Amino acid sequence: MYDVPGLASLTPETMTESSREEEHNQDEITAPLISRDEEGQTSSSPREEEENSPVKQVALTVPTGDDPSLPVLTFRMWVLGTLSCVLLSFLNQFFWYRTEPLSITAISAQIAVVPLGQLMAANITTRVFFKGTRWEFTLNPGPFNVKEHVLITIFANSGAGTVYAIHIVTVVKVFYKQHITFFVSLLVILTTQVLGFGWAGIFRRYLVEPAAMWWPANLVQVSLFRALHEREERPKGGVTRTQFFLIAFMCSFAYYVFPGYLFTMLTSLSWICWIFPSSVLAQQIGSGLYGLGLGAVGLDWSTISSYLGSPLASPWFATANVAAGFVFVMYVLTPICYWLNLYKAKTFPIFSDELFTEDGQEYDITAIIDSNFHLNITAYEEEGPLYISTFFAMTYGVGFAALTATVVHVALFHGREIWEQSKSSFKEKRMDIHTRLMQRYNPVPEWWFVAILLTNIALTIFTCEYYNDQLQLPWWGVLLACAIAILFTLPIGIITAITNQTPGLNIITEYIIGYIYPGYPVANMCFKVYGYISMTQAITFLQDFKLGHYMKIPPRTMFMAQVVGTLIAALVYLCTAWWLMETIPGICTDTTSVWTCPMDTVFYDASVLWGLIGPRRIFGDLGTYAAVNWFFLAGAIAPVLVWLAAKAFPQQEWIRLINMPVLIGATGSMPPATAVNYTSWIILGFLSGFVVYRYRPDWWRRHNYVLSGALDAGLAFMGVLLYFTVGLEEISVDWWGNDLDGCPLAECPTAVGVIVAGCPVFT
Repeated sequence: MYDVPGLASLTPETMTESSREEEHNQDEITAPLISRDEEGQTSSSPREEEENSPVKQVALTVPTGDDPSLPVLTFRMWVLGTLSCVLLSFLNQFFWYRTEPLSITAISAQIAVVPLGQLMAANITTRVFFKGTRWEFTLNPGPFNVKEHVLITIFANSGAGTVYAIHIVTVVKVFYKQHITFFVSLLVILTTQVLGFGWAGIFRRYLVEPAAMWWPANLVQVSLFRALHEREERPKGGVTRTQFFLIAFMCSFAYYVFPGYLFTMLTSLSWICWIFPSSVLAQQIGSGLYGLGLGAVGLDWSTISSYLGSPLASPWFATANVAAGFVFVMYVLTPICYWLNLYKAKTFPIFSDELFTEDGQEYDITAIIDSNFHLNITAYEEEGPLYISTFFAMTYGVGFAALTATVVHVALFHGREIWEQSKSSFKEKRMDIHTRLMQRYNPVPEWWFVAILLTNIALTIFTCEYYNDQLQLPWWGVLLACAIAILFTLPIGIITAITNQTPGLNIITEYIIGYIYPGYPVANMCFKVYGYISMTQAITFLQDFKLGHYMKIPPRTMFMAQVVGTLIAALVYLCTAWWLMETIPGICTDTTSVWTCPMDTVFYDASVLWGLIGPRRIFGDLGTYAAVNWFFLAGAIAPVLVWLAAKAFPQQEWIRLINMPVLIGATGSMPPATAVNYTSWIILGFLSGFVVYRYRPDWWRRHNYVLSGALDAGLAFMGVLLYFTVGLEEISVDWWGNDLDGCPLAECPTAVGVIVAGCPVFT
């Protein structure tokens, strides 16, 4: 149905193919994975590219038609969109602080609003108010349509995305026990969220309009929209996409009662620990949650998709890069460093994000903070240097490498295309069918984005200066953070748009401000949020723009929905977090409760390392881990080697599939992500992106993305149901199947003489 002649020769890994004509026309960014078939013939003619996208996954998934007469800004869109945004914001923040945080995606709302929209269309009056005037409107313009549905989902996306600045509020109030007001917290959150609009507007022409920037994650939602709105004939002996979705949804919903409540060990089946119940070494190797996770697997969709997203939405070449990076860091680098006892590795757990003293005990952070919320140098010298697990140190190292690899990779593989795109931005350029169809709608003027950007920067500087006693960040820190964000938005956006993996900026922002302005933990956190999260927000907005691009939503309408949804989500997230922090005793600090805040704990640890103590005393000339800085150089060199190899062996297509930013930054989510999250994700990504895509392409085209959405939705609905039925009442089932992971010795040190409760002492 969607097969385009000439595209069938594309391999699963390739995303676009270059013809001789394209070699002379560089008006559009092309994918880095340019492939020719073995006979040297091109895979598609210019005419065929006009009829569909040159990216095969997009051509198989996204419709190439448009009905501009469909009403978009309807009463039910505003009601259901606002309701979706509020509910998802509340629920996601509510579950965020829990030991096993549950992330409810926009797909849940995407499904739930369909019967509500149809109900409103059937029952609300069709009367036209103020007929014949410029204010004419109706509450019910006709049947519930797909464009309304897309805008509702954009609202839901605002509520489904984490408001990262909440970390600052939580860490200051709960961990450091310092003062920060609700109003200041709201200003920080709003300025952080809105800042990304400016970067998104600047880079639209590079990251939305070109066909090669295809944003794989959007195809899941596009498939679901089509399954929910398009009528199709049931194939003989098969099911329609809607029927398949309902079957998969019910199976996911029913199944999650086992890993979510009755048999939680399914989250991480670490079978090596069962065979060697008293061996520290075996449990270090086999634990999926606290060790290297060799052989561990999770039969739980939340385990699989919680940190890396859906493996069904990841192109196979990106999955392979993540797998290679994970194997290198987890099964080569970490074991070598640990068993060579690098940085006293055996004194600490092999996999941990905790902060330690030299003898392996937990570091008392409160002892080194003075009354002005700065580092007390005398107390720090008495307490001794701070240590982290060797794995934690190595993940910082690969974070350094991923940063420089991103810049060099994009410069080498995309530099020419970016330059040509810049030169041609004011000229008529070639475009795919989707970009051409979007030309009928008025674009968002550039000055809208510039006005929002300049206003927001001014408000941010005012906030940080006027409330400096609470935020600590000077005005120049805001400008430096903005400079870093705008520098990295384009390269990281390109990586995300092609691979569905987003390298993080958090480490470099912490590193820079930690060196320039040490001893101020809140300033460090604010700088990280303004430098890193504004870029992340820009990527989110650009991804939503591309979704609107695929579904032919008027850009100005899309922009309005994004702005309103962002403002609503920011307010609801903060109100929910503030309420929980004020009403739950021991939140984030009581390790025996379900409110242990794993994400905020990692954020707090980072603020201590980079902000309070500072990188100079950790990774600099005064610290233990100075050699880790060599990873910056290694990351810069790695893409050069791939580029040279691709030039030297142009016929070896697989070389161009090596994406060093993704490969090196594969373990960027660890911690808090664990080994079992990766092993399970890689296995399913291989089965979907390679096996099924290659050997059952028709099944993949019809069902792959629909299956991903169904698994998300079933998990989310059952997760909420379990919480409000048995979770609130703290009703549990006590049996060995609920002994999560079953590897109690995996966190034990192996150095001689180190004493830790519950662990054997080595002599």
